[in-house]
Amino acid sequence: MKNLFKLAFLGVAITLGAASCGGSGSTSTEATTDSIESSVDSLTDATTDTIDSIGSAVKDTVDSAAKAK
Repeated sequence: MKNLFKLAFLGVAITLGAASCGGSGSTSTEATTDSIESSVDSLTDATTDTIDSIGSAVKDTVDSAAKAK
């Protein structure tokens, strides 16, 4: 899980760095906005998946403890 967060933040940092440098030499604000929006969406999806995974693991643990009684 920690690696997922590290990779997501690394992806955001690289994307923002490339967007701020202009990439191909253009300084299009729209392209930068699209790039940032894509990065935020990607990070949001990764975080949501991680939280869902943690929730499922906790639920499974509680269910198995309840069955053990």
